[in-house]
Amino acid sequence: MHDFTNLLIQVGALLFLLGLLGRLGRRIGLSPIPLYLLAGLAFGHGGILELNASEEFFALGAEIGVILLLLMLGLEYSAGELVGNLRSAAPAGLLDAVLNALPGAAFALLLGWGWLAAVVLAGITWVSSSGVIAKVLGDLGRLGNRETPVVLSVLVVEDLAMAFYLPLVTALLAGVGLVQGGVALGIAVLTVVTVLVVALRYGNLISRAMSADNPEALLLGVLGLTLLVAGAAAKLQVSAAVGAFLVGIALSGPVAHHATELLTPVRDLFAAVFFVFFGLATDPRHIPPVLLPALLLALVTMATKTLTGYLAARRVGIAEPGRWRAGLALVPRGEFSIVIAGLAVAAGSVSPKLAALAATYVLITVVSGPMLARLPDLPRAKKWLRKRAVPQRVGTATVDRA
Repeated sequence: MHDFTNLLIQVGALLFLLGLLGRLGRRIGLSPIPLYLLAGLAFGHGGILELNASEEFFALGAEIGVILLLLMLGLEYSAGELVGNLRSAAPAGLLDAVLNALPGAAFALLLGWGWLAAVVLAGITWVSSSGVIAKVLGDLGRLGNRETPVVLSVLVVEDLAMAFYLPLVTALLAGVGLVQGGVALGIAVLTVVTVLVVALRYGNLISRAMSADNPEALLLGVLGLTLLVAGAAAKLQVSAAVGAFLVGIALSGPVAHHATELLTPVRDLFAAVFFVFFGLATDPRHIPPVLLPALLLALVTMATKTLTGYLAARRVGIAEPGRWRAGLALVPRGEFSIVIAGLAVAAGSVSPKLAALAATYVLITVVSGPMLARLPDLPRAKKWLRKRAVPQRVGTATVDRA
């Protein structure tokens, strides 16, 4: 009873603090993710005050948080949109992987952490934060801009790539051999392809099985199906998060729309718990030694990610201002980077400093990303971009939307 009382006090106090931090973030125009990470660092191992009684609660909540983050992301796309975007954005996605994964791998090798850490850090620096970027685009009123589909296409390719990357890196972290790793990857590929085919051909049937008119039944049905598929995916050595992402893709129409509205508050709660738990598991005393490498890595990969968006926008005929808006919008890293680092730390197969490096790296990019995204809208920047822009013929695909 005493432990349960301590659990209630600790969880209640920390959730109340997160609410205040979220409000503060909105007031100053900052994503709450870095604030949640800082809260976890303050009350975790080596922090100001350790919260031992609530550690298991936050560990379970963090798992649910990852599942809900990926489910909500999947609900944003239909299977047809996903396949279409994949075809059109494949060249940009390949460029994105090369420019942004290689710096992470190189840094891990330079720090002497070995090839396994190199694979993990490559994923951390590769994937942008869909949640943070979507919020930034909405806050800046750019959802209708011509460069926004380019940004979203790059994010879709990254998310789909994670469906294959996460099972592979999970198998490698578990120390399985080459054959077992290949089997795990093969199962992941087969599972993803199967779910995509089912979603394309029978997605309407799955959506009809849910009742969009009954909020309670819809919430329970979608959440139950997601947890069921996520658990089954984990049993098949496919990431539970990827299983949740595929469930989101399979749902469409009014069911997907109403499910998004119902699950958004639940996702926000458990997503906050997820980021806090990562901070709780990271010893802040490990941060100072990796601060300089994290800063250097952030500077390099912010530049390469900006170049990715710039070239992807140029490829489809977006004018100069839109190219810079697309590139700078892709800078923030977040959910997937923390997920990948969390898998590595939980497996115990890489240096414990990797978690500190990942947390510091995400903090730098998440804080600076939204601020950098505003640069093209500043008066001086607009003037400079107009001078660089080449006059385009009216009516062609290269006319930029201001």
